[in-house]
Amino acid sequence: MPTSIDLKLTEDEAEIIVDALEADLEGYLESAKEARGNNRRAEVATFEEAAGRIRSVLEKVRGLLD
Repeated sequence: MPTSIDLKLTEDEAEIIVDALEADLEGYLESAKEARGNNRRAEVATFEEAAGRIRSVLEKVRGLLD
């Protein structure tokens, strides 16, 4: 099981992380789309897995801002 860390951020800092994660997520989703179009299944799986992990962290940070 991964080790947890505690991190204190201002709301502005958390928003910066959200923005960065959204951009990163968009890039992985676009890469998966391109790989799918080129029939590169292994890359599609890798990009979709990364996108899912990013989405999970993104939702966690957004939840802290609500």
